[in-house]
Amino acid sequence: MRKLYAALMTSFNKDNTINEQGTREMIRYNIDHNEVDGLYVGGSTGESFMQSTEERELVYKIAYEETAGKVDLIAQVGSVDVMEAKKLAKYAVDLGYKTISAVPPFYYHFSFEQIKNYYDMILEGLNTQLIIYSIPALSGVSLSLDQFTKLFDNPKIIGVKYTNNDFLLLQRLRAAFPDKVIYFGTDEMLISALPLGIDGAIGSTFNLNAKRAKAEMAAFDSGDIKKAFELQNVSNDFILDLIDNDLYPSIKLIFEELGVHAGYSKAPMSKPNPAMASGAKKIYETYFKN
Repeated sequence: MRKLYAALMTSFNKDNTINEQGTREMIRYNIDHNEVDGLYVGGSTGESFMQSTEERELVYKIAYEETAGKVDLIAQVGSVDVMEAKKLAKYAVDLGYKTISAVPPFYYHFSFEQIKNYYDMILEGLNTQLIIYSIPALSGVSLSLDQFTKLFDNPKIIGVKYTNNDFLLLQRLRAAFPDKVIYFGTDEMLISALPLGIDGAIGSTFNLNAKRAKAEMAAFDSGDIKKAFELQNVSNDFILDLIDNDLYPSIKLIFEELGVHAGYSKAPMSKPNPAMASGAKKIYETYFKN
């Protein structure tokens, strides 16, 4: 059975401090209303790369407390500083996270051997399993099939969060590694990844659109391809409207329309203005208001 994970957002106050209650409310909405299979905590959707080590640890703690074992949790611990990544990984594992994830080290154009060593260093001494976070458009790191093969030599690396529109590589990965976990991470391309045997999906828009995405996966797996395409078309209308209105702040504004106090995004991300608020209300009324 394919799984669907929401990439957890972090709620911030207007002064850029973490809003614990708002973060908990988004978690509860994902569990109680969206009925997601799990949460991907501390990824780019959670604005983690703009947070201090202590803030990232706080978000792991909030998510672990609030889920209370009801859904799967994956802690994204990646950092350009491998020592921070190791510290975050140990913190998450000590809390009780069974799976961690890490984006490759970025910005400095590290060699593959340096990237491989980074993953080995994170996992050294930890009783855990890791999912690579492959997002070349933002990290600048494109891994080849041969490089994935070498990373998978580490038995603790169990799979990949594949946020990449290279479907040839995705097909080659699935064929070469039938026992590795592959979660797809480009929400608007989900329909294209389903025939390639992905194990599920992780995405930011699933914070709001999880039920539609789950229905799409179920329709595809039952052979109702027409329905799956129809659902993806509605999802893509929704996603493009969100992007046009400023993605992350708009998701939070729509949460507010749903009664979830999602707060703000952290600077330098935008704070809501009247035009953005009006656009988010229109998106809510179009896709979610009964």
